[in-house]
This record gives sequence, structure tokens and C-alpha cells, in this order.
Amino acid sequence: MKNKKLRRKIRVRSKVQGSSARLRLSVYRSNKFIYAQLINDEKRETILGVSEKNLGENIKGNKSSKAKELGLLLARLARGKKIKTVVFDRGSYAYHGRVEKVAEGAREGGLKF
Repeated sequence: MKNKKLRRKIRVRSKVQGSSARLRLSVYRSNKFIYAQLINDEKRETILGVSEKNLGENIKGNKSSKAKELGLLLARLARGKKIKTVVFDRGSYAYHGRVEKVAEGAREGGLKF
């Protein structure tokens, strides 16, 4: 199982590369929380990172609705740093469920990918 997940991750990362013009929006999903980062692969630095922990306790709902709010928060913070276009990196996860909701929220927030 772990080898299959690693192979999927490597396959996706070989096609997706973040640059200073288009940062990589990387998503990590744990059982409890979801995390998103904007990464510049050329300089090997994380520009911006958010998690469900940044949303606070005022957001109610299931994990999917929190993931969408996380995408909106990420987009709002990215617009504050003058970031408009990104490339989406789903990692080893299927584009489904919480990962898809983060992407939808980021698009609604104004990011283009």
C-alpha cells in the first residue's frame, strides 16, 4: 500500500513543478486535518502555508466544508501577497472529496490553475 502511494506521488510530482511565476499548491490530508502550502520549487521555499487549525473554532460543518473554507482562506492570503496563478499538486490523493474541495475554494477565492 505504501509503495503504491509513493509511486502515485512521484508520478504527479514529475509532471507538476512550481516556479516563481506559478507556485505549486500542495495539499496534505491527514485523518483529522487538511493542510495546504504554496511552494516555489526553484528556490525550494514555502511561501505560504495554512491548515484547518488556522480556521479557528467558528467554522462548523463536516470535513469537506472545512476544506473548502481552507481553500478560500489560502486564496485570500495569496491575493494579499500578489499571487494569482498556481499549479495544483494533489500528491498521492485522488482528486475527490476534501482535496477537490480545497481546489474549489481556492478557485472561488480568485486563484487560477
